[in-house]
Amino acid sequence: MAQEPREMKENLMARRIIVIGANAAGVEAASAARKKDRTAEITLIVQEKNAGYSRCGLPFVIGGQIPSFKDLIVYQPAYFQMLKLNLKTETKVTAINTKEKVVTAVDKAGATESLQYDSLVIATGADAFMPPIKGREKQGILSLRTLEDGERILEAVQNGAKSAVIMGAGLIGLETGVALIERGLKVTVVEMLPQILPQMLDADMAKLIQEHLQEKGICILTGKAVEEFLGDDKVTAIMAGGEKIAADLFISAFGVRANTKLAVESGIPLGETRAIKTNGRMETDVKDVYAVGDCAEAPNIITHKVACAQLGTIAVRQGKVAGTNAGGGYALFPGILASAVTRLFETEAGVTGLTEAAAQRVGIEVVTGAISSKTKADYYPNALPIKVKLVVEKESQRIIGAQIVGGEEVTQRINALSFAIQKQMTVRELAKADTAYAPPLNETWEPMVLAAEMVLMKLR
Repeated sequence: MAQEPREMKENLMARRIIVIGANAAGVEAASAARKKDRTAEITLIVQEKNAGYSRCGLPFVIGGQIPSFKDLIVYQPAYFQMLKLNLKTETKVTAINTKEKVVTAVDKAGATESLQYDSLVIATGADAFMPPIKGREKQGILSLRTLEDGERILEAVQNGAKSAVIMGAGLIGLETGVALIERGLKVTVVEMLPQILPQMLDADMAKLIQEHLQEKGICILTGKAVEEFLGDDKVTAIMAGGEKIAADLFISAFGVRANTKLAVESGIPLGETRAIKTNGRMETDVKDVYAVGDCAEAPNIITHKVACAQLGTIAVRQGKVAGTNAGGGYALFPGILASAVTRLFETEAGVTGLTEAAAQRVGIEVVTGAISSKTKADYYPNALPIKVKLVVEKESQRIIGAQIVGGEEVTQRINALSFAIQKQMTVRELAKADTAYAPPLNETWEPMVLAAEMVLMKLR
């Protein structure tokens, strides 16, 4: 009988959950774990000074639409206190021992601590990537990934920078370019590939965005790789496509790479994309260790091939799944469609599923259809242009991708097409969709339906 109290005590031992990283995926994982387990000891460890802020909002503070970087902090200290989440900021995890289930962390004062876990969630995110370009060790090349990065760029603008070169024409590069034009700078965007937004749009749709950006004064150079950073200690110009471009401000927007150093050092396997390999529950190949967000890979819903899409929407959904499982529940992540939207000056652009180019790369035979229409009845004042492009798998006639560029109302159309793809709708079904109309709100014929009819004409 003497054994009993000790056994009871062991049963009462609280579950220990550690989350490494405290932004979109990490905070969501901790919150979901708390919902599942009221008594768990949940610790979040993050290297940055600020936790739980929106990286996606950074360009809009630089552009002046949002007054301050502090406004981007979505989860204030009170949130962590309310959910009894133990948050350790400015603390670096230096090692994970998966055999002993111990995490070693060093705080900013240099004190080392060993923490035991029952479940571990790795949400280490991604880091700005810099290709091996000659002169890249010089001072003055800024990137935009953290709150501090944003502050440095804004400070350069406030200190009188008149011109900027942005290297990379992805979402972040272009949103930053727009922000700097709005601050009165002269902006040049340099992109190695023959089009802007190469991950997001096909060339025909990207051209519409490029023309709009050029009308607004952004100089865009496509098909030009950055060959060298020029200057003594500090960069004063770049060489790109054999041309010298001087500026006051240089922003590297070459993209990001999954931050997998900790995982690799602790023997947690990476997958085909060189991000951390996970299963449907967001578990890694090591028991009780999960990975989520920009550092983790997951299957694409259409191709079933693994992808690492690095979007905030995916990060929070994966975080919720891993947190639920880490807290003793059961949840599955259904996969990635990589739906994304952006607004650049007066034009919105969106994508869901595969672009025509991405489908061709994985060997899917497709038929596409595109239509240019208006966002309101043609005779209604201020009707804006909108173009919808559908990508359809030829054999099954299923919709596998869509891109939209327009003056308004792009996001919810992309969402609707995302639902259609997830429910495996065929283009014939979309062509018969029941849609809503009123002169100030939409055309009689919904542009998505007209695009579906264009595809059907080709299929016939």
